[in-house]
Amino acid sequence: MEYMGSQYIGEYVDGRMEGEAEYLLPTGTKYVGEMKDGMFHGQGTLYFPNGSRYDAIWEKGLAVKGTYTFSDGLQYDAEHWHYCDGYDRRFYTEICNGLKPAGISQVTNMDPPRKIPEGCYDCGDGFYDPVTRIIKDYRNRFLRNADDDEHEWIIKTCRKGW
Repeated sequence: MEYMGSQYIGEYVDGRMEGEAEYLLPTGTKYVGEMKDGMFHGQGTLYFPNGSRYDAIWEKGLAVKGTYTFSDGLQYDAEHWHYCDGYDRRFYTEICNGLKPAGISQVTNMDPPRKIPEGCYDCGDGFYDPVTRIIKDYRNRFLRNADDDEHEWIIKTCRKGW
């Protein structure tokens, strides 16, 4: 694990990760829950660097049932998802706190919105530099390299820093 940048804090059975544990990934994501035979198994939660979380029941490393909660407390519901649909385009903070007065726009769910570095895009989980094709999180830590499809989507869809 030290070669991958991960860290495991928990019990071992026959040399395998097993029991209650914490598993820290190099991306800053943390799993807290049950492990069996070296895999997520049972009740466990993934905590993401942006403040969101995924609470799930895991079987042999796969989530079989779970709930995703965004950093602002909004829970994703696959069956009854009405947030930002065709009928109601309000942000979650507008649903909770009300709309702004006429003439004052809210352009993101975060109010005021993050300041985007010059020449970059805000792609939702960090800032994207189209020159280097690197996405860094909001604390300037490397997240990933954008492939061609993600690059095109960001250029067409996301807020610009200029």
